[in-house]
Amino acid sequence: MWLRQGEERGSHSRPKVSEMPLPQKKRWESMAKGLVLGALFTSFLLLLYSYAVPPLHAGLPSTTPDGTASCSPAHGEPETVTPANGSSGGCQPRRDIVFMKTHKTASSTLLNILFRFGQKHRLKFAFPNGRNDFDYPAFFARSLVQDYRPGACFNIICNHMRFHYEEVRGLVPPNTTFITVLRDPARLFESSFHYFGSVVPFTWKLSGRDKLAEFLQDPDRYYDPNGYNAHYLRNLLFFDLGYDSGLDPDSPQVQEHILEVERRFHLVLLQEYFDESLVLLKDLLCWELEDVLYFKLNARRASAVPRLSGELYRRATAWNVLDARLYHHFNASFWRKVEAFGRERMAREVATLRRANERMRRICIDGGHAVDAAAIQDSAMQPWQPLGAKSILGYNLKKSIGQRHAQLCRRMLTPEIQYLMDLGVNLWITKLWKLIRDFLQW
Repeated sequence: MWLRQGEERGSHSRPKVSEMPLPQKKRWESMAKGLVLGALFTSFLLLLYSYAVPPLHAGLPSTTPDGTASCSPAHGEPETVTPANGSSGGCQPRRDIVFMKTHKTASSTLLNILFRFGQKHRLKFAFPNGRNDFDYPAFFARSLVQDYRPGACFNIICNHMRFHYEEVRGLVPPNTTFITVLRDPARLFESSFHYFGSVVPFTWKLSGRDKLAEFLQDPDRYYDPNGYNAHYLRNLLFFDLGYDSGLDPDSPQVQEHILEVERRFHLVLLQEYFDESLVLLKDLLCWELEDVLYFKLNARRASAVPRLSGELYRRATAWNVLDARLYHHFNASFWRKVEAFGRERMAREVATLRRANERMRRICIDGGHAVDAAAIQDSAMQPWQPLGAKSILGYNLKKSIGQRHAQLCRRMLTPEIQYLMDLGVNLWITKLWKLIRDFLQW
């Protein structure tokens, strides 16, 4: 009895614990499961991305073993040039080309030109395997080429890579033309910062509304040269060309590297003078006007990024001083080439190119201009977008184009990823990454 009373008293002294309502309990269980699944999925994405983007070893380029055979055309194999059509004084069109595709330099537009030329003449491309670049930012190696076999020869190499001259040289004939394209380093940095900034973790510490301006006020405070994807935000041209982007500006190696680029490349184009560059390229390669027609691809929406002010422009140039020296050198050599070509002749040919481009614009492009991603009607015309933004413009192909121009119009407007698939490139990693991004709406 006393025990019973004690129990009763005890039961009265303890607060009554109410059970969680069933719907609320199920909701919490569902959230917990979602968190666990989210963590597992994120881990999977990190593993996938670590496979797709190899670790960076700036001073340790991967090379093909010394005993591996270089390009060796079979005896009696026909030359890859054809008789000239007389448009350039009896020269012969060059078909063996290495394009060192730099980032954010209008290189996607030039890539389209090379894709069209190679497809038209049934040339052999050296393409990457699984993705649209050669395991960038790792150094290029011959073994990265799709269906590579020792001794194989290719006509055109043009996808993104971190340049390794000896490895590239071993894939092409001795008379191959090497070209690349540069851009004002401050403008390139601005474009790279906004395009790649979201995948460079040290930029996540920037909290201001204008992160670019905040970074440039004190870049050493934020920049980590060993940070993930850090190469995108300092001396990117130097890095893409295979050099150390963190070199001391006073090191004699800087000038040595610049002179090495001059020896290796037959033509260095400038993004700011793209039409003049194409005229020089057309002359160098002995190509037809139709071969260098273009529409501007992979361009950003004008309102997406403010232009650098005078002070920020100066800071961006100083921050990318190695690229600035590289650009200064090849800006000077570019205009020497223009002088040798003839300024009046250059003006005439640029005008002819622009008239031809304008004619193709009227024939091919619905509305006559580029549009935002949301306004692109055909998924085959949808360009690849940076993470978290839809800032890259694309085009709508006119629905009624005459048979004479239909194929050329479509090829000129096709973005890089879709064109690579049209050319039969294995892009399973790129396609899987796109599916994941579409699912997550990144």
